[in-house]
Amino acid sequence: MPVDPLVRLVGLIQPSLPMFLADCGLWSYPGPEEIRLALADLVADLRNVADRAALVLDERDLARPRVAYPISFTAWHDVDLGHILPRVVEALGRQQPELERLAATPDDAAAADLAADALRSVRQHTDVLVSLAAKLRAGLDPKPGGVPL
Repeated sequence: MPVDPLVRLVGLIQPSLPMFLADCGLWSYPGPEEIRLALADLVADLRNVADRAALVLDERDLARPRVAYPISFTAWHDVDLGHILPRVVEALGRQQPELERLAATPDDAAAADLAADALRSVRQHTDVLVSLAAKLRAGLDPKPGGVPL
């Protein structure tokens, strides 16, 4: 039996590195406040999509997927967010092809719409995070109009 596209969507979004960082205390990580705020915005958008998908799964009388974070994420506990940022960007890049496939689901409009929302959000947030990473690499303050560090 094929897996419902919404189950795949939640299974793709929920156990992601940004969600892990938020769930284990994003505000306790060292690093620039701008990274924390950008990650918090990303997580809020992804949680919104995952929550909406879960509601549709409930309406369909389907079980929500049980998801767990990879054990390897625990190695990132208390690491500076500036160091983690490139890995978050890479992980978002790996999510995009699957989100594109889910957004093109021909026989499930709800799944396609939610995946398209997630894809738009991931792309927008990736652009912001890439910009922050570039500023950090250049030794600039990631705040708009910031001064060199």
